[in-house]
Amino acid sequence: MAQQPPRPNVKHPSGKTQSLGGLFVVLAALCWGLSGGIGGVLTAEGWSPIVVSLSRGAIGLLVVLLWLALRPAGSGLMNGRLWLWSAVAGAAVAGNFSFYFLSIAEGSVAVAATLMYSAPVFVYLVSFAFRLERPSAFKWTAIALVTLGVILLTGIYDVGAGDITLLAVGAGLLSGVSYAVFIFAFKYAAPHGSPQAILVIAFAVLVVILLGLSDAEQTLAVLGTSSWPLFVTLGVLGGGLSFVLYIVGLKHTAPAAASILAMVEPVTASLFSVVVLDESLAAMQVLGMALILLTVTALGVHSRNPN
Repeated sequence: MAQQPPRPNVKHPSGKTQSLGGLFVVLAALCWGLSGGIGGVLTAEGWSPIVVSLSRGAIGLLVVLLWLALRPAGSGLMNGRLWLWSAVAGAAVAGNFSFYFLSIAEGSVAVAATLMYSAPVFVYLVSFAFRLERPSAFKWTAIALVTLGVILLTGIYDVGAGDITLLAVGAGLLSGVSYAVFIFAFKYAAPHGSPQAILVIAFAVLVVILLGLSDAEQTLAVLGTSSWPLFVTLGVLGGGLSFVLYIVGLKHTAPAAASILAMVEPVTASLFSVVVLDESLAAMQVLGMALILLTVTALGVHSRNPN
């Protein structure tokens, strides 16, 4: 019988460290929100979601390779468990990127970003099931408010109306599931090596998977396109810097709390879609954004003062 995977290390950081970790998660989410908007611009130009995801991951791989080269100590690259869980994380990120940009291409940036952040619900429920988190009235309330905020912001209660399609909704939800898998895979990989080593393996796996799925002609066309600044910005912000910030922050933040704090991404993406892509937000969507922001703020206060 195969050995059960180890529980993630449960840390109890100081208030200052916890606050700093939360700040890194928020900054990462801001980068992801901007990258969602950039991805929306690229898919609107006709680039396939797979090619956009591959470019994001390939440039991200270069960024984290540089990080590993600068800080090689304690990489754990000879540890088999590190490779296993990092590979799972890489497959999850490949799914997250691809489903996310597919949802954007079939719907809108705001819909895709907020549906992806159904992830906190999955993370909490899995955490409860495996006793990684203790259920409480506050956490169940957070789940309810986040879910309500997502529903209002995306308008998924009226599937089929406007730009929202079943494919857009399904892809958005699957990107959220993939994101939740990544969170747990990283937590299991973390005790066996450095964050930069985990990211290098994960992004290398992502590139291999998406290379096999992408259109070769369009993939090569990226190298000569006039849109290359957008691809580079997407890769640096959405595939490199954001993951460095997020994983460093995640080391000092519980998975469920990190996923809720990262809910600022759909707000950033929605604002980007309004300002740059000329998408519009109805009053109910603005209410959904407000619920999300209030929940994020309340969780941050609660995590520092749990009693």
